[in-house]
Order: sequence, then C-alpha cells, then structure tokens
Amino acid sequence: MLGLAKRTGAKILQASTSEVYGDPEVHPQREDYWGHVNPIGPRACYDVGKRRAEALFFDYHREGRVRIKVARIFNTYGPRMDPAHGRVVSNFICQALLGQPITLYSDGQQTRTFCYVDDLIEVLIRLMGSADAITGPINIGNPDEFTMVELAEMILGLTGSRSSLIMRPLPADDPRQRRPDIDRARDMLDWEPTVRLREGLTRTIAYFDALLGRAASPMLPLAMPGDIILPPLSGQPAGGVSAGQADRRDAAHPTAFSSIVT
Repeated sequence: MLGLAKRTGAKILQASTSEVYGDPEVHPQREDYWGHVNPIGPRACYDVGKRRAEALFFDYHREGRVRIKVARIFNTYGPRMDPAHGRVVSNFICQALLGQPITLYSDGQQTRTFCYVDDLIEVLIRLMGSADAITGPINIGNPDEFTMVELAEMILGLTGSRSSLIMRPLPADDPRQRRPDIDRARDMLDWEPTVRLREGLTRTIAYFDALLGRAASPMLPLAMPGDIILPPLSGQPAGGVSAGQADRRDAAHPTAFSSIVT
C-alpha cells in the first residue's frame, strides 16, 4: 500500500494503536514516549508489528516523500462491534445481557480509556484533511480513565443485569494502565471527544440487545475450571435481568455456577 501511495501520489493513513506503548512506564502516554514493549512476549506480534508499520510509514515519508498520516488509536467502541471479537466492551455487554459472569483479570484495577466510534471517525476525517506537514503520530482516544471494575459496574447498572464477576489471572505483558495524552489532537486538529462513556455505552448496549435478540444461539466463553466468581455487585437492581435477557441467558448459559468453578 505504501508503494501504491508513492506511485500515485495518494495520501495514506496508518491506523496504528496504543499497543505501540506496550506496558507503559509513563502515564499518560505522549506521542514522544518510545514505549515499554516486550519484543518476544505473547503480545509481541501485534505490538511490534504496529511499531514496524509506523517505521515503514516514516521511511517512505522521508525517502519517498509519501504523504502519510499515523493515528495511534486507543480503545474504541460502539454499535456494530463483533460480539465474538474479544474486546472488553463487547465482552462485558454480551455477558451482562446473557446473564453470564463478567470476566475480569487480576483484581480488575487495570485502567483503560474508551473512545466512542463517532468521535474516532470525526478525528480521522480531520487528520486526513489536515496539512501534509501534520504526519503524526497523533494519539486518538478519550482521556477519561476507568478501571475494569468501574466499567463492569457501569454496564451492569445500565443493563440491569445481576451477573457476577469472574476473576482470572492477568495475562502476560497485559498493560496495567493506558491513557492518551491528546494535546496534539487538540492543538493540531481542534478535536477532543464529545461522547461520554455512559452515553456511548447506552447506545452500544441497545445495539447488542437487539443483536442478541435476533441470534438463534448466542455463544460466548463461559466460566472455566479455576475461575473465582464473585457475587453480583452491590447496588444492582433487585429485580434482576429482564424477561428477554433471561430467555437469552437460559438458552446460552444453562449452568448455575458456585463460588469456585471446578
């Protein structure tokens, strides 16, 4: 694609990622931070692959004068996500709607930020329309930071679900915290996100509620041996899930789990 852009004089965008920062030792992450990445770990193929792609983009820009735009995209969510893709927002929403335990890793205190898809599209359009001198990399994301437990609590509250929480071991090299510094996007593109997490989740939950209602047999990963399951979070509605949620839960998740799955 870079060769094609060079031959045709086209402008080209790389959808890079916050994974280039690895498990960061600087917080929040600025674009001039080189990151903290394990080059041979289980996440290395993706992390290092994206870093290499950025290097190629800038090589083509320096040597071939290719017009490039590099966007480092942090967690993004919204309607039309694939429920089987394994992303945290879609996982939590589907698990809550189906009445399945919600999967957390370690103590659930890892932090992430969540940018609604409409905000992402808006800033990508602005980036592509900006002057050629603005090459990036530019962080794109919402700087509002949440723990995984806070995200789970918000989704449980918005869905009215009584799902419990599964605590699993933290995967190797999983970042403990992520938050973009978006000063470049503010200064160069006059952009910052406008959709707050609660509003975006409400729209996304409505999409998945309709999607799962149409599915004949929605299937998501259930509890595994050794999982620690916590009871429903306090403060959730006493009425539990809706009738529609209960129907989907019973079809896809007929087993009742005890505190420890064996």
